[in-house]
Amino acid sequence: MEMLEVTRVNTPANPALSAHLCNRIERDFIQRWNGTWGGRSLVHGRDPGPDAVRLNGNDYLAITGDPRIIEAQTAAIRQDAEFVIQSGSFLLETHPVRALEKRLAQWIGKDDGILCQSGYAANVGLLQCITDAQTPVYIDMLAHMSLWEGARQAGAPIHPFRHNDADSLRKTMERHGPGLVVVDSVYSTTGAVAPLLEMVDIAEAAGSMILVDESHSLGTHGPQGAGLCQQLGISHRVHFITASLAKAFAGRAGFFNMPSKLRNYVLSTSNNNIFSSCLLPHEVAALNATLDVIRDADEARARLAELTRRVRTELTDMGYPIQQGTEQIIALEAGSEPDTMVLRDHLESRAVFGAVFCAPATAKNRTMVRLTLHAALTEAELEHFFAVAREIAHIVKPWEWPIARRLRTRA
Repeated sequence: MEMLEVTRVNTPANPALSAHLCNRIERDFIQRWNGTWGGRSLVHGRDPGPDAVRLNGNDYLAITGDPRIIEAQTAAIRQDAEFVIQSGSFLLETHPVRALEKRLAQWIGKDDGILCQSGYAANVGLLQCITDAQTPVYIDMLAHMSLWEGARQAGAPIHPFRHNDADSLRKTMERHGPGLVVVDSVYSTTGAVAPLLEMVDIAEAAGSMILVDESHSLGTHGPQGAGLCQQLGISHRVHFITASLAKAFAGRAGFFNMPSKLRNYVLSTSNNNIFSSCLLPHEVAALNATLDVIRDADEARARLAELTRRVRTELTDMGYPIQQGTEQIIALEAGSEPDTMVLRDHLESRAVFGAVFCAPATAKNRTMVRLTLHAALTEAELEHFFAVAREIAHIVKPWEWPIARRLRTRA
C-alpha cells in the first residue's frame, strides 16, 4: 500500500473565541488602542539605552546586586537541592520560612506574620480571612487595587472615603458602623503620606480594626527601615500591616502580620496561601540577607530623603503640579491618556524614563507618568533630568494640566 505523505503545519492553531469575548475586547481594549492611543501602547515606549536615567523602578535603596544578597542566594541554590516544593500551609515551625516570618514581624513591632508569593496575594488573602458580608470595609479612594480586590472576594460591603480625608472616614463610619479601615502608609501613585495618627484614632473610637499597607514605606521609613507605623510609634495600635517585598526589598514576595493565635486560622482559610506554593530556598535566603542590608541602610535612607526634597523643590519651581505628594514617588499627572503619551515621548526621547500609570491603576482622567527616585541617583543623572524637565515644560505646559487647575481652585 502506498503511504500518504503528511505535511505538518508548524503554525500554532487556536480555536475561535466566543463572540461575546470578541465584542468585549473590541469595546474595552481595541477601541482604546486604535483610538485614544493611536495604535501604539501607552505603557510601552522606547527601550532605555545605556545612558538612560531610569526613574521607573521600585528599588528605592538601590540594593539590587548587593554582594551580600547575591552570596546568600547562590549559596542556597547550591545547598538546597532536596527542598520540597509545597503549599505554604504545610510548612512546619522548623522551616526556614518561619524564621524569616518571625524576623519580619518582630522588625515591624509584631509577634508573627505570613510570607506570600506577592504583595497582591498578601492583601487579597488577608482580607479574605478578616472580612466578610457582615464586616464593612472603609477604604481610601487611592488604596492599592489588591486591597479593593480582597474586600470584593470576601463579599464585604465596601465604603470608599475621600483620599487622606479623616473627616470623610469618620462620617462614613458613623453611617455604617464598625468594621475595617484600610489605608496605605505612602500612596503608590502620588507619594502622599496617610495621616495615620488620625486614622488610628478614628478607627479606635469607632471600635474598628485598621489595616495599613506599608509597601512603599517599609525599608525607606522608620527606625532601621521598619516602616511608618514604627516611626510614628503606633504599630501596637494597628491590627494588620501588609507589604509587598518587591519595592525596597527588590524581591518577589509579600508579607502581612497577624497575631500568633490566628496563624492556623489564616493558613486554613486564606486561598492565596492554601493554593500557592511557598517561596523557594534561594528566595528566602535572599530576603533574609536583604533584611540585614535594609536595616543597615540608614545612609541610603537619608540620601533618598535628601534627593526627594531636592527633586520635588526643583520640579515645583519649574511649575510641575506635584503638591499632592511628598515622598520618593512623584506623579506627573498630565490627565488624559493622549497628553500623557506626549509627555512620555518627550521624556523618553531625551533619555528619561518613568512609568505610565493609567486606568485601572488610576482614575480614567488622571493618567500620569510616575517617577520613582532611588538612593543611587548620581549628580550627572539628576542634572540631566532637571535639564530635560526644564526643556519640555514649555512644550507640555504642566501648569495647564487638570491637576494644576484643581490645586489652584483649592488654594
